Amino acid sequence: MTRTTPDEHLNEPVLRHVRQDFVRIPQAHTVGEALAHVRQGQSGSRIVYFYVVDEQNRLKGVVPTRRLLLNPPETPIRAIMVDRVIALPDTATLFDACELFLLHGLLALPVVDGEGRMVGVIDVELYTEEIGDLARRDESDHVFQLIGVRLAELRRASVPAAFRSRFPWLLCNIAGGLACAAVATVFEHVLDEVIALALFIPVVLALAESVSIQSLTLTVQSQHGKPLTWVETLARAGRELPLGLLLGLGCGALVAAFAWIWQGRGMVAACLLLSIVLSVSTAALVGLIAPSVLRSMRRDPRVASGPIALALTDLATLFFYLGLATLLLA
Repeated sequence: MTRTTPDEHLNEPVLRHVRQDFVRIPQAHTVGEALAHVRQGQSGSRIVYFYVVDEQNRLKGVVPTRRLLLNPPETPIRAIMVDRVIALPDTATLFDACELFLLHGLLALPVVDGEGRMVGVIDVELYTEEIGDLARRDESDHVFQLIGVRLAELRRASVPAAFRSRFPWLLCNIAGGLACAAVATVFEHVLDEVIALALFIPVVLALAESVSIQSLTLTVQSQHGKPLTWVETLARAGRELPLGLLLGLGCGALVAAFAWIWQGRGMVAACLLLSIVLSVSTAALVGLIAPSVLRSMRRDPRVASGPIALALTDLATLFFYLGLATLLLA
């Protein structure tokens, strides 16, 4: 018997897997009329969304269950429906359905023909069953790679759209740089007295930024498009903090030893050691937490996390470094 590969299976037409037990609501109804329509027995056993259609069965919108239940009976359905509906064409494949579930996090997707008429519904169980079946066959990694490549292609936008998406987050770097300049101004007297401190600022910043990006990259990769819960984030922080401390101690000891040999000033070396330990530990936590916060705000952490994490890391690092220098050397 010939075994079906994951590529072949996911290229099956989505029409083979649609279900018909979904709820249609006429566009002209009110909430009260829609509820009466549902009670007449038209609904199936699984209700995720209520789909609004016109007289020709063309999809016009979708009403989440919460909206239908909490609005007054006289409210027109048009007033509470979401008119920008993400739908699958009837020519789509299982691969296309899995992509949209992964991309948008919906519980169900309507399937429409070329004229926008509803022909069925695919729910998220399809996606979880497909991935579960492939996992049992040890092929899930291959499928995730395929979907990841396709999602990357879907997210490719025009140059103006990409600029609008990415430029605002770069303002974080500008703001962070200006804030660092303001911090340096506050500690200007220390830099004037101990010129050697200025020589090591690039090294201290580079170490903290590198650790922050390492932590951030590992966090984004581990999420696989799914946000971590705050309990999971705190658990990861409990593992990341000791690692950050060890990285800080290792790097700080090397830089401090070099500074002591070069400059011959023990307090400068101590300042470097302590500030690198603090800044690298903080950077590790920032790289971990930033993607989770951005996902909770429904922002793409792959675009926004880097500028935000680097700006926060630079600011904290400079504050630790010059603050400790003030305590130890001023």
